Amino acid sequence: MSAAPVAAAGEPTVPAVRERLGRWLAEHSAELAPFTELPTDVDGVFASLSRLQRLLYEAGWIRLGWPAELGGLGGPMILRGVVSEELAAAGYPPPFSFGTQEVLGPAIARFASPELAASALPRLLSGDETWCQGFSEPGAGSDLGSLRMRAVDEGDHWRVDGEKIWTSWAQYSDRCVLLTRTAPQEAAHRGITALFVDMDSPGITVSPLVTMTGEADFCSLFFDGVRVPKDRLIGKVDGGWAVAMFILGCERGVAAWQRQAWMRWRLAGLVNEADALDGARAGEAFELVHALRLLSRRTLRSLSDGEDLGVRPSFDKLLMSTAEKYIFDAALEAMPETLLFGGPGPARDWRNDYLYSRASSIYGGAAEIQRNIIAERVLGLPRE
Repeated sequence: MSAAPVAAAGEPTVPAVRERLGRWLAEHSAELAPFTELPTDVDGVFASLSRLQRLLYEAGWIRLGWPAELGGLGGPMILRGVVSEELAAAGYPPPFSFGTQEVLGPAIARFASPELAASALPRLLSGDETWCQGFSEPGAGSDLGSLRMRAVDEGDHWRVDGEKIWTSWAQYSDRCVLLTRTAPQEAAHRGITALFVDMDSPGITVSPLVTMTGEADFCSLFFDGVRVPKDRLIGKVDGGWAVAMFILGCERGVAAWQRQAWMRWRLAGLVNEADALDGARAGEAFELVHALRLLSRRTLRSLSDGEDLGVRPSFDKLLMSTAEKYIFDAALEAMPETLLFGGPGPARDWRNDYLYSRASSIYGGAAEIQRNIIAERVLGLPRE
């Protein structure tokens, strides 16, 4: 496959990109066919999707919507959502790093020094590097204000000590966007600092965690006297809360748009495969996914226009987990033998997706927290 950035041809508008990418996918369907059937082990899946990312990068699709100084081809940010949507509609899984690019990449572009952003982001887009997100701790999941990982100023570097948990794909990651505490515990969210950490730094121990799917999707991270150079600061000292909130907004922007596109594809597969699927169930699932599509489109456009999102992403996250659980509850109800007793292949995929959907109301901000945010900041209900 040619390494020429075919995506750069012509004006990068939404209709043009949809048309050109659709044509490119059809022309390269034979080369892309292996990516519709992924290996069963995590290492194999990661290696396969890394190859897919390289192909998409060389053709230029992953570079759309990113500025040229950061390794992109220009155009509005919304083009990144269009690319992921067209991939899902064609039956191709998004590379693992797509989520990282849309969740962490914009934060580096906005808050890191221009030198750090220009150095790091092209390597992320190309797939030369993989990043992870070091937010949650054993005692600080959705309540990031209570995190305890310490970063102590030692002159020319920070010394970091503590533990992170539920860090997705950390065993494959080269860098970590890390939230640390740089002020006393009682400062809560006002004493958090974000750092960009090399995962091969001495003192970091990565311990994979096996989930109920049997795969090690997450890891615990242990930091023991890890030295982080001062030029790896993201944003301001004690200003990491703004970075974290921006990242969570991005998580419910292009990343949520990618997720709803994938849900639409899975729902279409369910309708085609499950003869016993109840029509009312299918209709309600479609309503939920379409409502999520409308919400995430609004968030995506607001991000693309540089608007302040406020609390709106809480609606996206709550509906995203509701829709995902509903789709796979419907799948279990319509195809119980397939999900419970089926062997490898599609049955395994349906089973794994069902099991993973159980966590959708926890990761990225628990549903209870999102309801509290909506109740207090939108409805004006009392905290007690």
